[in-house]
Amino acid sequence: MTFDVHQLDSFVLVGSAVTLLAVLAVRVSSRVGLPSLLLYLLIGVILGESVVGIPFENAEMAHAIGFGALAIILAEGGLTTSWRDVRHSMPLGASLATLGMAVSVTIVAVGSHFLLGLSWELSVLLGAVTSATDAAAVFSVLRAVPLPRRITGVLEAESGLNDAPTVVIVTLISTGAVADHGPLVVAGIVLYELAVGVLIGLAIGFGGAWLMRRAALPSSGLYPIAVFCLALVAYGAGPAVHASGFAAVYVAALVLGNAELPHRTATRSFVEGLAWIAQIGLFVMLGLLLSPGRLTWTTIGMAVLAGLVLTFVARPISMVVSALVRPMPWHELGFLSWAGLRGAVPIVFATIPLAEGVDGADQLFDIVFVMVVVYTCVTGPTLPFVAKVLRVARRSEPRGIELEAAPLERVAADLLQVTISPVSKLHGVEVGELRLPVGANVSMIVRDGQTLVPERRTVLRHGDDMIVVTPRKLREATEQRLRQVSAGGRLAQWLGDAGDEG
Repeated sequence: MTFDVHQLDSFVLVGSAVTLLAVLAVRVSSRVGLPSLLLYLLIGVILGESVVGIPFENAEMAHAIGFGALAIILAEGGLTTSWRDVRHSMPLGASLATLGMAVSVTIVAVGSHFLLGLSWELSVLLGAVTSATDAAAVFSVLRAVPLPRRITGVLEAESGLNDAPTVVIVTLISTGAVADHGPLVVAGIVLYELAVGVLIGLAIGFGGAWLMRRAALPSSGLYPIAVFCLALVAYGAGPAVHASGFAAVYVAALVLGNAELPHRTATRSFVEGLAWIAQIGLFVMLGLLLSPGRLTWTTIGMAVLAGLVLTFVARPISMVVSALVRPMPWHELGFLSWAGLRGAVPIVFATIPLAEGVDGADQLFDIVFVMVVVYTCVTGPTLPFVAKVLRVARRSEPRGIELEAAPLERVAADLLQVTISPVSKLHGVEVGELRLPVGANVSMIVRDGQTLVPERRTVLRHGDDMIVVTPRKLREATEQRLRQVSAGGRLAQWLGDAGDEG
């Protein structure tokens, strides 16, 4: 197959137009409470052979592109995740990604075999590919639902961790390794791949952070590229030693994202843009891979029935079993169970047996595709209502302060711009009463367009923009203190964490 400049021109024209349409679709999806991935999938189906006529049936290419896109998405997830927000939720998230997944796979496999009449191989594959949740789908919907950190932390940790074991299991089943080696050997392979993948991620994460702090690159725009490439190095290093690349890339990105690196804000913006491009390309490609003419009412019925088993039986039971490591109230577990959106991740994993030529893989792909679309449409828009009924949603109130940060690289400090909102108890507090960590200082106040150089007795007012300079190592403590005073006023020194807005 040749590829000339004229084909390149056509590809650029169509690709850029589709990408622009997909970007604009985010606004539409946010208004109706659905993940944008559904619109991207629809765009792919429309562009496919059944409507516009673009043919795409290469399962091996879809498999490779899908894994590459997932690596980018996981890298973005790790780089933008705050360890402070998820560390207390990590045990439950890890339990859901391992023990919970095993329970879910077992229940869905048994149900699929006896209710749908699928072979045991296809039944286990169906249970495995649908056990992983999708961070992109979950958080595109949860942005509209104000939730406590312990709940969002669990969902974020689960979504970041469960791709790795799922890929290992689905690959071993699709290649016939399970039948060749037996359950105990397979369990050992899974544990080895996960453990070594995590170790690789930790090594590259800490090593890369050390390197980036000492590298004197000639342009600030090179730092985001370097950090992102470090995360992808972890992904590539995993399979090189027969370990999980997905575990490696997420752990490495998590370490890098929480390290004190130059131009951290620019890095996060850069990887968020790359992740959006990866998601758009991934979902449109998966839509192209579907052949609507292949769908029958039998396939749709099987997808709906399998989804009922997953949503109302497997997910709740796996949640209860996983919560043994970190008990939570029943109403919070109920919401976590309902919020386990699958997104495009199961569809990507369904390309593994398709690429390996497993008997019935086409039917499996169609079932998974329909399941994702139907149950994302059902669960996504209802999450705000379920959160309200189960009383897990926090009241949506204006925050006391709005805080933005910019790095001062040469002096290892950060510049914080703090906007005092109408509900903040910073109003009436003197600058000296803030009691910021030693080394952090309020350097300027902008009030009604006028610049003030503050003194200790300067009184803060609603609507003020306060510029705070803090050493980078004290930034977290400085932000926490500002939020405490904003929520508790002068009494924050006695209220402590009770006055924290977060």
